[in-house]
Amino acid sequence: MADDITPLASLSLTHVYYNPDDSISYICAWLALVPQALCVVYATLIWSTREAEVALMFAGQLACEGVNFALKRLIKEERPRRIHRTGGKGYGMPSSHAQFAFFWAVAVALFLVARHRPRLGQRHNRSLAVAAAATTTTSVQGGGVKENGCASLLPGQQQQQQQSSAASRLAALNADIERYAHEPWSFVQRALVSAVALALAGLVAWSRIYLGYHTEKQVLVGCAAGSLSAVGWFLITSLARQMGLLSWALELPVARWFRLRDLVVEQDLCQAGWESWERRRQRRLAQEQQQQQQQAKKKTT
Repeated sequence: MADDITPLASLSLTHVYYNPDDSISYICAWLALVPQALCVVYATLIWSTREAEVALMFAGQLACEGVNFALKRLIKEERPRRIHRTGGKGYGMPSSHAQFAFFWAVAVALFLVARHRPRLGQRHNRSLAVAAAATTTTSVQGGGVKENGCASLLPGQQQQQQQSSAASRLAALNADIERYAHEPWSFVQRALVSAVALALAGLVAWSRIYLGYHTEKQVLVGCAAGSLSAVGWFLITSLARQMGLLSWALELPVARWFRLRDLVVEQDLCQAGWESWERRRQRRLAQEQQQQQQQAKKKTT
């Protein structure tokens, strides 16, 4: 039994060959792990947001991988000889890394530029909330109570009112800065993020050539296959939305059990949760100010 040893195989999902004396080769080895990292991002977003759009994009990503699997076994073009000498496995046409990365990048770009439409009322409602916060802050000034626009100040509270007025102006300024920081992305910002995603996909594709895993033609075909798959999947999901199939699916018991929703098309991923937190925060601040006002009244009586 001791002599009967079965040869062990390597799980090569993250097994990347690179030149240890070349810093660029080392960076390319890390770029080869981008698809695995994106799968973790997909799973995390699906679990944490329960967004149908994210789940649909991941389903299209998996379908794109299936297309790559079929194309490789249909074309049967070998990888470059150098990588075969070091143990590279599988066919090389088209590059699965390039196809994966470009599907993700084009899908993100199409969503941000063509599908994502933040509601126009979001900015207006947020501005009203900020104005209300500023009004609430200035309504209490040193224990004086405003009635019908006229402040009734008790003697000896002029200095305290000036300090409170300065604090209220600072609070309003901070609220305005905070409002700006959480505005929905403009079209230009979404286009810039899309360009960054495409640039990252380009680096991943180029790294496969630099490491010797694929030829230029194999990578270019992978980029084209991933881009075309992303466009095709975008059209399919758009048709499903127009026909009401997505709305129908979200009403199924299993979808409601998993709390699936479709908000990210009109809202930022973090905005709905942030606005809920802000409403809770404003209520807490109003209660604290009301308590301070009551305490100030008790001190003056």
